[in-house]
Amino acid sequence: MFETLQTRLQTIFRDLTGRGVLSDEDVDAVLREVRLALLEADVNFKVAKAFVERVRDAAVGAQVTKSLSPGHQVIKIVHEQLIRLLGGHTRDLGFAEHPPTVLLLVGLHGTGKTTTAGKLAYRLRKRGRRPLLVATDLKRPAAVTQLQVVGQQVDVPVYAQEGATDPIAVARGAIAEAHRRGLDTVLIDSAGRLHVDDELMAELRQMRDAVAAHEVLLIMDAMAGQDAVAMAERFHQMLRLDGIIVTKLDGDARGGAVLSVVEATGAPVVFVGTSEKLDGLEQFYPDRMASRILGMGDVLTFIERAEETVDAQAMAEMERKLRRAEFTLEDFRQQLRQVRKMGPLDSLLEMIPGLAGRGKAPTMDERQLGRVEAIIDSMTANERRNPQILDGSRRRRIARGSGTSIQDVNRLLKQFDEAKRLIKQVGELEKKGKRGKLQFPLQ
Repeated sequence: MFETLQTRLQTIFRDLTGRGVLSDEDVDAVLREVRLALLEADVNFKVAKAFVERVRDAAVGAQVTKSLSPGHQVIKIVHEQLIRLLGGHTRDLGFAEHPPTVLLLVGLHGTGKTTTAGKLAYRLRKRGRRPLLVATDLKRPAAVTQLQVVGQQVDVPVYAQEGATDPIAVARGAIAEAHRRGLDTVLIDSAGRLHVDDELMAELRQMRDAVAAHEVLLIMDAMAGQDAVAMAERFHQMLRLDGIIVTKLDGDARGGAVLSVVEATGAPVVFVGTSEKLDGLEQFYPDRMASRILGMGDVLTFIERAEETVDAQAMAEMERKLRRAEFTLEDFRQQLRQVRKMGPLDSLLEMIPGLAGRGKAPTMDERQLGRVEAIIDSMTANERRNPQILDGSRRRRIARGSGTSIQDVNRLLKQFDEAKRLIKQVGELEKKGKRGKLQFPLQ
C-alpha cells in the first residue's frame, strides 16, 4: 500500500535534496507536486489541500537548522506533517477497569470484519487476555458459522445463539456469558451492509448503548476509494468511532483513503492487517509509516518482526556454526525460511534505510528465493551437508527435481562457496583482532 504516493514523493524529494538553495518559487513548485501526488494516491482533495497549506505555513515559520540543507528542511517538515496526517501518535486499545472490556467492530459488508475479529482475538490471547468472540451478524448467510470456524482456528470461544433473530439480545447474552466464564474482553462481530443505511446505523447504535461498548472500531478496507470518507464520517457521526483497523494493507491499494479518513474523523488507525494469516495484524505507528512513505526505512518494525519470527536459540546455534565455518546448505535453507516467514521480500526492503524505495532487490526477488529453496530441497541430506560431492550427474538430477536449470544450481553453489570463504575470512580476522580492516561492498 501507499506505493503510488511513496514513489512520487521519493522522486520529488530526490530532486529537491540535490539543490543547494531553494527559492519561494521552488518551494511552491514542490508543494504543487506533493499535492498532485496526494490526489493521485486517492487522498481526498480537501485533505490534500489542507496538508499542503500546513506544510507551507510550517516552512515559512520554521527555524533554519544549520545541519540541514534547505531541501532536507522541507523534507523534515513534510515528514512531521505526514505523521500528523496519519494520526500523530500510536494508540493502543483502551481496556475497562472492571472487565469485561467490550469492543464493537463495525463496518460495511466485505471489509473483513469477521476475519479481523479473529485476528484481534488471537493477538489479545497471545498477550495474556481472555477474549470472547460474539456472532451478531444474523442476516448474512453462514456469518455465524464463519466466526465459529475462525474462533476454532485461533483457539478462542465464540458466543452464538442458535436460531436468534435479535442481534442486540445476542450481544447482551454474550456480556453475561463473559461474566460467568471470567473472560475479560468481548469482541462483537456486528452486521454490515453493502452501503450505509438508517437501519444499520440504528441497530449499531442500539447495540453500542445496550452493551456499553468501551471501544467502537471501524474496520476499513485499504482498497476503498473516495467514498470511504463519507462512509467513515457517517459511522463517526452516529457512533463516535474510537479507532480504525485497516485491512488488506499488503495489497496494491493506493492508500489515500486511509489518510483521508483519519483526517476527516480524527479517529486514529490502531491496527493494520498485513496478511491473510490470522497472526497478520500489527499495531500501527504513524511515525514509522511516514518514514517508509518517504523512503527512510523502518528499522524498528523490521527488528520487531524478526524477534517475533526468528528463533533466538536457533540463531545462537547458527552464529556458533558461522564462527566455526560449519555453515551448510541445510543451515542456509533454514535461514531462508526464517526470512520468508517475516513477510514479502519487497516489504522487508522498504524497512531498510538506503534500500527503501528501490523496489525489489536486483539480484534476489521472491521467485529467486523460491527457486533457491527448491534446489536445496531437491538435494539429499548428505548433499546438503557436503556440497563438494555434487558432481555433474547429481547437479542434473537436482535441476530436474527442482524445475530449474543446471546453471541455476551451479550459480547457487558458487555463491555458497563464496559466502563460506568470506565467513572464514571474517573468522580469521577476528582471531587476529583485525576485524575492522575487512570491508564489505554494499552491493
